[in-house]
Amino acid sequence: MAAILSSSLHVDEASGSAPPHHEPWSPSSWKTKTIKQDAVYEDRNSVDKSLSKLERLPPIVTPTEIEKLKSSLRDVALGKAFLLQGGDCAELFDYCEENAIESKIKLLLQMSLVLIWGSHKPVVRIARMAGQYAKPRSSPTEMVNGKEIPSFRGDILNGYAINERSLDPSRLVGAYFHSASTLNFIRASLSSGIADLHRPLDWGLGHVQDPTLQARYSSIVASITESLRFMQTVGADTAGQLETVDLFTSHEGLLLEYEQSLTRLLKKPIVNPIQSRVARDTGITSEKAYYNTSAHFLWVGDRTRQIDGAHIEYFRGIANPIGVKVGPTTASSDLLALLRTLNPSIEVGKITLITRYGASNVRTLLPTHIRIVEQSEYARSVVWQCDPMHGNTRSTATGIKTRQFADISSELQETLAIHKEEGSYLGGVHLELTGEAVTECTGGSEGLDEDDLSLNYTSFCDPRLNEKQALEMAFLIASHYRGDEHSL
Repeated sequence: MAAILSSSLHVDEASGSAPPHHEPWSPSSWKTKTIKQDAVYEDRNSVDKSLSKLERLPPIVTPTEIEKLKSSLRDVALGKAFLLQGGDCAELFDYCEENAIESKIKLLLQMSLVLIWGSHKPVVRIARMAGQYAKPRSSPTEMVNGKEIPSFRGDILNGYAINERSLDPSRLVGAYFHSASTLNFIRASLSSGIADLHRPLDWGLGHVQDPTLQARYSSIVASITESLRFMQTVGADTAGQLETVDLFTSHEGLLLEYEQSLTRLLKKPIVNPIQSRVARDTGITSEKAYYNTSAHFLWVGDRTRQIDGAHIEYFRGIANPIGVKVGPTTASSDLLALLRTLNPSIEVGKITLITRYGASNVRTLLPTHIRIVEQSEYARSVVWQCDPMHGNTRSTATGIKTRQFADISSELQETLAIHKEEGSYLGGVHLELTGEAVTECTGGSEGLDEDDLSLNYTSFCDPRLNEKQALEMAFLIASHYRGDEHSL
């Protein structure tokens, strides 16, 4: 029988009101709530068959890995580390191949190297990979060649090809195996030394040909190489700690039947050495918790964060660290209600608030949201993360979705400045990016314009930063934390 999880009670000193009472939670209690972005299949028997198989398959990630990420995010919330999260808007099954995976790993490594250099802090890396197969859509249908057809909702539900738009239950199991295969290759690459700091030039700059950007990156590499050479000379080179890194996986927790099938009641690992000794000496076994084992980190999107909705009901019961998108439609009154529902015990680093206002709105909206949280019992307990992508999407006159690099960098710079003014800490950035030389976002130092979009526009959903634009963004953040007046 499913264990029952209860929430502790906190009172809002400003309003004097307590959060609403919640019914007992289980992995399926979300079914009692109203759901947005639901998937309605024609063949329910096939859906049940796929879900039954998923329930029998082993976890993709482990509680030990999840708790390790939570510990790292605690450091981010306390201002001791920085969070880099990035990857494709809509991951495709076809991206589950060596070159596509490796290019994104290398780009995240390059960006984190720049951020470490700039912030002088450890960088927590989370990839939008190994599961980002579902996408919310503003409409369930779209017009193609004068005909109304179902919208493409991600490979976990249907295909992009016109003849594959019907929801296919077999894709649920396909998503599991593509996620597992992708993560298997990530783990194998990291254990084989792809992240070894002794050879950062092996990561290469791929498609980046800009001499200035190459020189800035090479300068950082040269500085690190010289430091490592000195450490080796004096016998202080702890090589094992420099040969690999942690790279965690994430996706939007949109398709709740899939997420429920991979939610397991498992022993909560003891990651603290002191707690481990106490448990060994006393014989006390670890408690259990519900973990979503499809990814280390999940977030609830802008369209599904209703306080009384199915998605928040599901998210409030899992032990994973979770993100919440916060934007122009987020009522100030909802922020504390969401935090009290999702994190009643005020676990530091449990919640990442992913702000995405748009360049023209951030100055108006962000300060109020910061004050509401930081003047409550949740002060210094959340991770503030900037998503400068989603609020800056627009369409060209010919209907092509794009984003201007200037808008993306403007929202990021404004967010950095506002947090500094408010005395809070912007602990992370959330970017849609690829290691390929795509032409989907205009601007940047290479000066892409709308006429260039057709050169290599490959996204099936939203536009992504290419390798060069993403690295420029990393330098922008690094320059801020170094107090460098020169910005890109």
